[in-house]
Amino acid sequence: MARFEAVYRETFGQITAYAVRRCDSPQDAADIVAETFTIAWRRMDELPPGKEATLWLYGVARNVLANHRRGEIRRQARSVELDVEMVDLYGAAPDTGVELTAIAEVFRSLPDDDRELLSLVAWEGLDRRQIATALGVSRNAVRIRLHRARRRFSRALVEAGVHLTPESRLLPAGRSL
Repeated sequence: MARFEAVYRETFGQITAYAVRRCDSPQDAADIVAETFTIAWRRMDELPPGKEATLWLYGVARNVLANHRRGEIRRQARSVELDVEMVDLYGAAPDTGVELTAIAEVFRSLPDDDRELLSLVAWEGLDRRQIATALGVSRNAVRIRLHRARRRFSRALVEAGVHLTPESRLLPAGRSL
């Protein structure tokens, strides 16, 4: 434990700077640094002595960053797939007057947690109990988070100039109100 603490104190600034220069956001950099030191903790027996430890940590951080980037690419690809699915599920009826592109852009602008909750309801058809089980939280937490996600989505739609009325409400094919 003392060795890990010493390596951590000596290298934290360098590894953090490495991550910050390579990440799009401070949050991503913090995640990279945290994962790097988690791996170092788990693999203390592989950590070389002296200054070699810093180089080893750079290698670990590089691999963590590569995994992070691959994950981002997968998330972006899923977002595109969801956009295509949205168009397929919600046919653009001439009388809706709703711009699906604007809805998709607003949806993509939501925080990841909001998109995940709304997707679990809309695309997966899960109820609150099922979502609570999937996310490992209480049903009450799901209820509150879902309410807030819907409210943020609604506000973002209004800000984007998309106004849904009961008559223009988009529903998946085969579903009714």
